[in-house]
Amino acid sequence: MIEKTIGAAVPATGRRLFPSPDFPTVPVAGEDRVYPVHRIFCVGRNYAEHAREMGVEVDREAPFYFTKSALALVASGSRIPYPPGTRDFHYEMELVAAIGRQLFRADPETAESALFGYACGLDMTRRDLQLAARAKGRPWDLGKDFERSAVVAPITRAAALGALGERRISLSVNGAVRQSARLADLVWSVPELVSHLSQFYHLGPGDLIFTGTPAGVGPVVPGDVLRGEIDGLVPVELAIGDPE
Repeated sequence: MIEKTIGAAVPATGRRLFPSPDFPTVPVAGEDRVYPVHRIFCVGRNYAEHAREMGVEVDREAPFYFTKSALALVASGSRIPYPPGTRDFHYEMELVAAIGRQLFRADPETAESALFGYACGLDMTRRDLQLAARAKGRPWDLGKDFERSAVVAPITRAAALGALGERRISLSVNGAVRQSARLADLVWSVPELVSHLSQFYHLGPGDLIFTGTPAGVGPVVPGDVLRGEIDGLVPVELAIGDPE
């Protein structure tokens, strides 16, 4: 017998062939609860200046997405090894939205009401692999979806944060500011993104959405320490170690 869940078929009986980890989790700021992460969606080119620095233009007809495995998640404050297969490892500082209830084919107002909270996040990228794939019209998976590439700070509940408005988003490397913008610079607002994504997926608790990065992305090397901030949210921090 098969028990149905959204998007998956889960065997009701039978022993597992190998150990399977639980879903990774992100702490909820100021609470002893955690948010289990099922899926990670990422939005591309959602700040016009970042699109320009990457040599492309924003597609203003509709946002576009790529994904990361939930197993790519790593806690803020971690030290990660420089990843294999790249010589151009980049940071991308982002606002992360966490979904709080089931959502499908929603308008922006309904989408906004379904948000559980927000967090600071880093979309770590093997830029040389991403650009090589882009040049050939291939998917970005090798450049974007790899171990320890999604760093998320504790999630602040949406009700506690209030309106996003003109909040500052920034990132520093070894104390030097590399990215600085305002959330109002987003091409597609968070409610618009969530509404659009819900036209294609049954969204629900456990879904994170990385909403795009401002201009100023760049490489890091072993020994670097990153700190990303958004006004009102818990900062995200990451240290880069030597290759494995």
